[in-house]
Amino acid sequence: MLGNLIGGFIVVVIGVNLIPTVADEVQAAQWQNATQPTNLTGSAATILDLVTLFFALGILSAGIAIAAQGLRAAGLLGV
Repeated sequence: MLGNLIGGFIVVVIGVNLIPTVADEVQAAQWQNATQPTNLTGSAATILDLVTLFFALGILSAGIAIAAQGLRAAGLLGV
């Protein structure tokens, strides 16, 4: 149980530390160089803007799932 809780915490900490890197890469994908933006419009641009949010939600849900698995194995979750 304790291993799963620590593992969930480590997943969240590493994921939170990677969010700025993901945001930088998303911004780099939106620009070819300093003077020319890419030709992303409409839904493609919107989805690219949401990549950082989806990454953060994925990291959060993975950490919660790992911690819940540990609590369920210890009988503390009640489900």
